[in-house]
Amino acid sequence: MGTLFYGSDRTAVDIDDRTLAHLQLAVVAKLRRHESFSLTWRDADGSGQGRHVLWVHESIPLRFVYAGSRMAAINRAWVDAMLATATTTTGMRVVPEPPLGSAAVAAGDAASALG
Repeated sequence: MGTLFYGSDRTAVDIDDRTLAHLQLAVVAKLRRHESFSLTWRDADGSGQGRHVLWVHESIPLRFVYAGSRMAAINRAWVDAMLATATTTTGMRVVPEPPLGSAAVAAGDAASALG
């Protein structure tokens, strides 16, 4: 289980490593283009916390911490699906992973796949 830290580590969100890797690529792609956006997620059922929204801006510290040492294989379709949600009025959301197919790239090619 990885963690997304936002805003001088005041906000810590636990996300499984595979999902966090895909979310990282989507977030970095937006910030690289100097595009701010909201990031919305729901807590796991039964936690009682409901829904959270962050305003993501390049001037606010952001850190991705992974429990595992290996990068997951990247499903480009999943990153694209998250990026597509970023332009909606509700902001970027972690959506279910589409079936892994020809859109998958090796971990080492992740940066070039989104460049």
